[in-house]
Amino acid sequence: MQVGLARRTLTPFGLWVFGAAASAPMVVLTGGIVATYATTKVTALPLTFVLVAGTVAMLAVGYAAMARQLGHPAAYYAILANGLGRSWGVAAGMVALVAYNAIQISLYGLLGATLATQLGGTWWAWAGFALVVVGVLGVRAIMLSTRVLAVVLAMSLLIVAVFVIAGLGRPADGEVSWAGFHASGLAVSGIGGAVAFGVAGLTGFDAPGSLVEEAVDRRSVGRATIGGVLVLGGVYAVAAFTMGVAVGPGVVGEVAADPASGLPFSVLARLGGWWSALASVVLIFAIVTSMLAFHSVFARYVFAMARERVLPAGLARTGSATRVRSPRGGSLTQTVLAVVVVGFFALSGADPMAVLFTWLSTLGAMGLLCLLLAASVAAMTAPASVRGPQAGAWEWRLAPALGVLGGSVLLALMVGNAGSLLGVAPGSLKPFLLPLILLATAVAGGVWAGHLRQARPEVFAGIGRGTPKTHAVPDAINVSI
Repeated sequence: MQVGLARRTLTPFGLWVFGAAASAPMVVLTGGIVATYATTKVTALPLTFVLVAGTVAMLAVGYAAMARQLGHPAAYYAILANGLGRSWGVAAGMVALVAYNAIQISLYGLLGATLATQLGGTWWAWAGFALVVVGVLGVRAIMLSTRVLAVVLAMSLLIVAVFVIAGLGRPADGEVSWAGFHASGLAVSGIGGAVAFGVAGLTGFDAPGSLVEEAVDRRSVGRATIGGVLVLGGVYAVAAFTMGVAVGPGVVGEVAADPASGLPFSVLARLGGWWSALASVVLIFAIVTSMLAFHSVFARYVFAMARERVLPAGLARTGSATRVRSPRGGSLTQTVLAVVVVGFFALSGADPMAVLFTWLSTLGAMGLLCLLLAASVAAMTAPASVRGPQAGAWEWRLAPALGVLGGSVLLALMVGNAGSLLGVAPGSLKPFLLPLILLATAVAGGVWAGHLRQARPEVFAGIGRGTPKTHAVPDAINVSI
């Protein structure tokens, strides 16, 4: 029998939970939206979220269609291998490993800095504690992680809902202003930075594509992915709109830039100080669950690529010869990498927020946007054998084409305004290190694929095609019997 992940263990709701929890609504509310207003002064941030989410949803159509058809845990790797060629697949797999790992590790900086501020101590000590928690949960069965994520996500959405009630119930100017949705607010100098922040805020919605081998119904991957983008985009747009209304659209940028304003906690406190305290606690758990979601995706990429021997085969080692409750090799690999990177930043004395969190999260968001664009191109060029007999023009041609057009604009704005995300001086060349890292990673992946073609042609021939046959891995219900 072929070794594979535990089939039919994730419901459609579980898939959606993973994507939404990875995006972490509480992190976006308390950090992303406030930082965007403070940095860009764009009053039309709610409309920006709507436009960015719509564009990303178009990109997600082709990605979800390919992920559903292929059923491969290393989604981008398999999508490009089957749509553009095996060498492209290995390049995409390497970029995905860097991107997901960068985002996951960046959150240790955010968590450490947050807890050190609230409770004292050093940031790296708190980060080390979180490493242990995520490492332990990461090697457990996927359903345990899903339950944890679902509870924290529910609490996060509750806090966002309370924030909306508190803000809209007491508007700064005595009446609700709709300036946040005025198109004229987009024609400002900071719009590029706002778009970049918007893309970063949605990062993680594509997680369901890597859980397809464990899904009860493959078709639910598309609904969980695209629905996740639209729901999250709507939640963030409403939250940004509420923040503008609560303090005044004309001054929200200045208020957000003032640490003494306490946004968004000061708005929550209007309904009682305990709501603000609860939000602080939920924020910590939301960061941890976001780490766990990205950890799980990275582990599945390592497992799937090692199963095909593109990565060392030992990384696909598990406690079972046929059915894998969790990809332990990939999970342990991610934990070790996180320990090394966090340890390096701690020893170097780097700022956990300004350097570790900001730089690595931006690198990851930029990498995943590039992969989404490539996945849409792969969907348009996929052979009929991949598309299947029921392939429709919308998901295989029109939506991916529209996504590529809009996504190219988003990527150009993100790269051109990376300085806004990184907080570096205008004119600095430092932000261009990020696309260079991604390009170098892709080239290295292509070179490795070329080596496999020459030295191990049987491995090269199997790139992106190593998923078990339908009945090669027992279903969970059969194993339990």
